[in-house]
Amino acid sequence: MPVRHKAGTVKSKQGSTSQSKAPAAKGPKAAIKKKDDEDGTEMGDGADEWLQGKTLVKPPDQLDLTEAELKEEFTRILTANNPHAPQNIVRYSFKERAYKTISSVDQLAVHFVLEGNLLHKDSDEARRQRARQGLQEEIIVETNAEETEEEISETPVDGAEDAGETEEGGAEERPDSVEVKAGKKEQKLTNQFNFSERASQTLNNPLRERECQTEPPPRANFSATANQWEIYDAYVEELQRQEKNKEKQKATSKKDDEKVKKKTMQVETQSDDISKVSKAAKIIERMVNQNTFDDIAQDFKYFEDASDEFREQEGTLLPLWKFQYDKAKRLSVTALCWNKVYKDLFAVGLGSYDFTKQGRGMLLYHSLKNSTFPEYIYPTPSGIMCLDIHDQQTHLVAVGFYDGCVAVYNLKEKSLEPVYKSTAKSGKHTDPVWQVKWQKDDMDNNHNFFSVSSDGRVVSWTLVKNELVYTDVIRLSVGGAVSDGLEAMQIPTTACGTCFDFHKQIDYMFLIGTEEGKIHKCSKAYSSQFLETYDAHNMAVDAVKWNHCHPKVFISCSSDWTVKIWDHTIKNPMFTFDLNAAVGDVAWSPYSSTVFAAVTTDGKVHVFDLSVNKYEAICQQAVVAKKKTKLTHIEFNPLYPIIIVGDDRGYVTSLKLSPNLRRKPKEKKGQEVPKGPEVEVAKMEKLLSLLREPDISPQN
Repeated sequence: MPVRHKAGTVKSKQGSTSQSKAPAAKGPKAAIKKKDDEDGTEMGDGADEWLQGKTLVKPPDQLDLTEAELKEEFTRILTANNPHAPQNIVRYSFKERAYKTISSVDQLAVHFVLEGNLLHKDSDEARRQRARQGLQEEIIVETNAEETEEEISETPVDGAEDAGETEEGGAEERPDSVEVKAGKKEQKLTNQFNFSERASQTLNNPLRERECQTEPPPRANFSATANQWEIYDAYVEELQRQEKNKEKQKATSKKDDEKVKKKTMQVETQSDDISKVSKAAKIIERMVNQNTFDDIAQDFKYFEDASDEFREQEGTLLPLWKFQYDKAKRLSVTALCWNKVYKDLFAVGLGSYDFTKQGRGMLLYHSLKNSTFPEYIYPTPSGIMCLDIHDQQTHLVAVGFYDGCVAVYNLKEKSLEPVYKSTAKSGKHTDPVWQVKWQKDDMDNNHNFFSVSSDGRVVSWTLVKNELVYTDVIRLSVGGAVSDGLEAMQIPTTACGTCFDFHKQIDYMFLIGTEEGKIHKCSKAYSSQFLETYDAHNMAVDAVKWNHCHPKVFISCSSDWTVKIWDHTIKNPMFTFDLNAAVGDVAWSPYSSTVFAAVTTDGKVHVFDLSVNKYEAICQQAVVAKKKTKLTHIEFNPLYPIIIVGDDRGYVTSLKLSPNLRRKPKEKKGQEVPKGPEVEVAKMEKLLSLLREPDISPQN
């Protein structure tokens, strides 16, 4: 910025300017006048009084400059650099592996900082503050002077007087009058700055920073505008969502359920719209578990017991994963069911068979891909006695409870509550529900399932919109089914149903097991009588199941230590096996018509293959170490050669069948082995033909 030192003349104004010149002075006055003329200063007559007695003294060291030196210009460049900023800062460079000086130095120097809030004096907030402080509104009147602004004082209300008086020697005038409203006090305005500082106009280049030597990560620019309407709509949507959640909670919950919820834990559930972070965490968890249990995964995939080659009629079970949940250790496994679509997923129902210690229950979903923690967790207020997963709509699972209720859970829903649940008004059972089974959709494409309970009722439940519609199919009694005629006027002795199963091919036919040890063959079309009654066991029938391949064969087990195989056209059992302990459950294998497995209360798993040995099991193996632990349920995997076994301590153990336990027909040279359901039917039919009496002809 150039700065010029130049000597000039200075004129002072005293009062008004005079046009006449004073006469020439004589004596001392003439000397003073002459001196003033030399200095270039013109003084008036009135200056004689204060100029007397003053002399101008020149300092001895004063610099005498010539006219050329006075006109010389000196250029000074003003910068915003901090003179105290260090210029020798050194930092380590990882790229060059050496210390390098940094050229960019922070030049910012803070001299004064004052935090405060600025309000425009004409804003509403400023007016409200002045009103609270008792100040009156200021009135600013702009003058008509050229490029100047002067402060204007307000005139009183009594009368507007001329406030503009001509200054001495000046041509600027104040406005004639200013009108002020009544009640307003005279207020002098504060000084209003109206200037621009040169420093503020200096353009400083923005500071540049050297980034790290690594490549910058990918970036994406996103921009959006948010106005008041969008914010308002977002709040409205949030309020509507909260109101809907409150309505659902009020409609589906009761006071008793709320008390139980406070005592039970809060668990995390998985949903279909799970976030990407949760998906990634679940994948990593499965990878870690696969590495941890790598030996078990290798056994599941590749291991085959080599000793089976040296023993034709015996097999073994190889323990694989063990599934448990820490908060369900005191509960018993009361139900098991594999998912028909996702072959590695199975459901576990937890409750208690001790009727004196009934409490809460739990529905868990486990996967073979992660044995350390369940995939889904649903706490229930009552113990679960049975469950069944829908064959096609695998996200639906029907559950029966100890308190007589039946419910349907939907895995796609985020809520832990069932989407359908029976109540006292909607025909719930009065005793524990021992079995539930999904059936084909009705004529209106509504899902439906059946349930059987100790109250003697077999009920059909239909999922219609948001409610369960029930229909009593049959009522069990000791003397037979209860009809609606005159015989129904008599009070019958109710029979307690414990289990049932529907025929795989004949849709209307099903079997019911009772606590009296009898098995009734029933039809959906005839609710007044049984098609057949079998005196099966001496104690309660724990399970009855149709064969997957042969249409005439079913199996039953009981606590009287026996497992029996039946031809439903014959009233006597075809095979009877004594297992020396109470039998908890029995299951047919999905790959063979002659292979089945049973579990007993002494902790053993028994696997039979009638085509190999018709008299005893080809595998008897204890899978529970403690004597106090009892096995409760068993299920075959529909695809893999494994079974899962549940006990009364809440554990589920997976076991792999050795090759002898899943033997298939051997291929002969030059001959193709026939495959398909006809082969399995022929295998079972060959066994039954040896046991049927000659005088009894098979019935359809």
